[in-house]
Amino acid sequence: MFFVDTIEVSGLGNRSYLAGGERTAVAVDPPRDVDQVIAAAARRGVRIAQVVETHVHNDYVTGGLALARITGAAYLVPAGARVSFARIPVQDGDRTEIDADSGLTLCAVATPGHTPHHTSYVLEENGMAVAVFTGGSLLIGTVGRPDLVEPRLTEQLARAQHASAHRLAAELPDETEVLPTHGFGSFCSSSQAEGSATTIGKEKASNEALTHDVDDFVAGLLAGLDDIPAYYTHMGPANAAGPAPVDLTPPAVADAGEIAARLAAGEWVVDLRNRVAFAEGHVSGSFNFEAEGQLATYLAWLIPWGRPVTLLAESREQLAAAQRELVRVGIDRPAAAATGAPAEWVPEGKAPASFRRATFADLAGRRPVEGAVVLDVRRGSERAAGYIEGSVHIPVHALHRRLGEVPAGEVWVHCAGGMRAAIAASLLDAAGREVVAVDDSFDAAEKAGLTVRTA
Repeated sequence: MFFVDTIEVSGLGNRSYLAGGERTAVAVDPPRDVDQVIAAAARRGVRIAQVVETHVHNDYVTGGLALARITGAAYLVPAGARVSFARIPVQDGDRTEIDADSGLTLCAVATPGHTPHHTSYVLEENGMAVAVFTGGSLLIGTVGRPDLVEPRLTEQLARAQHASAHRLAAELPDETEVLPTHGFGSFCSSSQAEGSATTIGKEKASNEALTHDVDDFVAGLLAGLDDIPAYYTHMGPANAAGPAPVDLTPPAVADAGEIAARLAAGEWVVDLRNRVAFAEGHVSGSFNFEAEGQLATYLAWLIPWGRPVTLLAESREQLAAAQRELVRVGIDRPAAAATGAPAEWVPEGKAPASFRRATFADLAGRRPVEGAVVLDVRRGSERAAGYIEGSVHIPVHALHRRLGEVPAGEVWVHCAGGMRAAIAASLLDAAGREVVAVDDSFDAAEKAGLTVRTA
């Protein structure tokens, strides 16, 4: 008998796995906060004997090295990955015993494409393939993107993705469970597909890497590639160097005076509360990145790398969860933090700032209004599918560098659902602009009477 436990890293759209038998187990692509992997092993009553990486990750800081050191596990990394720490280099075809009593073995399969050295691992029970950990190779309905390593290699890696998908499909039984690391909202996925579980057989019928010839597949893949989060450039080097252990102890407590001083010094003060609460009242100059949203992805994407950050949270629990998310992308220690409410975070005698929220119906009722600006902060691929006539387009991840391009007037800012509009509204509000955050689904824009065009 064997088990496979999935460890969701939902904020980044990734998964990690713990797989094993009665006594021992292997951890696959673990997140940096390894305590949850250790807890999963404890619940199963197994020892983590191996830790494996499918590739040097571009979208998060791995916990693999730390987990191997803590548990004494063997650390397996693809041989082609250039790293600065001791590890067991894995070659195509290498076999590793996971649990002898359960007849479990892990077989390495070279699957270049997401990176040149990418390796998948087939879990075999008594010599029969039962699951394959595909990392950023074969995903649910798609593949990992090939453009994160080096622009000149992108087409070559896209072709390698096609070949790797076909190799897995040819060598593994249809009933083999496919267990990818990426593809659940991660920007490492070349596209997003529905579903949370799949098999080799299902992918043969639906995955474009397996239903299209290589030229059509590559053309479609390259045409559909989206923006790359800016912080990705720091993840690969951090993983290759060997990440340091994490410190999740509470940060130093900041009072109203220190918060004001940090803002005056140009540091980032980030309010983790939901966007409704933030709009109703917040520290002037602070930015809103909801703890319940894609906090790590968007904060790491926007913040100037290495800039000190102070976190404002409604509770200690919210603060602790945010710290855990942020260490996964290399934002290791907040400079300071405060919990409570805005009245406690502003200097005595000053009131919290606020701005309005609205719907697309509210916007339709105001148009045309002289001096009003409609700002679309979605990505270019989203805008191409439909945009409000006359709107200005600046993606949220570029807005902090392009605030001067927003035309004068009251700014009605929208995205696809409200979260990114709230981030953008906070950036504009901090810059002194009069702003209205459209907290609504973009699907409602045309229904409200606004003219929606396509590019």
